[in-house]
Amino acid sequence: MPLIGIEEHWMLPELTSALKAVAHPDESLFFNERGDAGQRLEDLGAGRIATMDAQGIDVAVLALTPPGTQALPPEDAVALSRLANDTATEAVRTHPTRFRSLSTLPMPSPEHVPAELERAAAQGHVGTMVYGRSGDRFLDDPAYDDFFAAAADLRQPVFIHPQIPSDALRDAAYREFDPMTGLGLATFGWGWHIEAATAALRLILRGTFDRHPELQIVLGHWGELLPFWLDRADSLSRLAGLNRPVSDYIRTNVFLTTSGMLNPALLHHALTVTTTDRLIFSTDYPFQQPNREDIATFFGRLDTDTDRHKVGSANAAALFGIHPTTP
Repeated sequence: MPLIGIEEHWMLPELTSALKAVAHPDESLFFNERGDAGQRLEDLGAGRIATMDAQGIDVAVLALTPPGTQALPPEDAVALSRLANDTATEAVRTHPTRFRSLSTLPMPSPEHVPAELERAAAQGHVGTMVYGRSGDRFLDDPAYDDFFAAAADLRQPVFIHPQIPSDALRDAAYREFDPMTGLGLATFGWGWHIEAATAALRLILRGTFDRHPELQIVLGHWGELLPFWLDRADSLSRLAGLNRPVSDYIRTNVFLTTSGMLNPALLHHALTVTTTDRLIFSTDYPFQQPNREDIATFFGRLDTDTDRHKVGSANAAALFGIHPTTP
């Protein structure tokens, strides 16, 4: 069975330097420098492929690690998004049977986003990864509607990745701990995932999928908690004047990834709100590194070979236009 991982992170050294140079650097950069993460993130060659081989992963879809370019001033975001996309394109060109890539977009400069998405798609990027907020502008802001229209038209799925909460929200909800506990609470322990879930829910409530019914988004970490709260979220549909319940949009416009979280309880719950047609494997490399045995055990929890094939590669291949056995 071919295996595709779609949330396999990398980092551009020039972007790291630019992010560290801003007045208040994004603290999630800390996680990119723990242990050998920095070296692994910058490796778009032999070392990464060796890890893929050990895990049994045939194709990795490369995606820039948080915070991407969305923590930069607009002009820097434009330049470094282009450089990131060109760099990822070259990595795919060098290893055409092993890599694909999600583009990076200059979201702090909304007027430049559709054109860069189109340019990246023409280069061969199979989708894009964004975050739920650029400064004080939410992803559902009307300024981005042309972006979503272009993504739907180009059939470029939009992966909404977690990001650190705003300073105001951190002050209100995540402070008064020692620095590392507070950072963990605001990121991988809770805040990251609430941010991504809220961004997706806001898109639904804004009527984004009513305007662009062909648009597809991807949420990592089994849907960033959102699938666990659909009974309550559905109550918002009438208030927002939506055509359908929130849970309907989850089933028709949202794909969920494993993000290296291979707990069978998460799989079981996901299948109470969606189907195996909407589940995609990913490892969240290098932050999660399940081994081949872990991965095999997870796939053994699926009921049929058909389901295993869907989650392992067929859904990703169909969504992103990936053909694992050919360049």
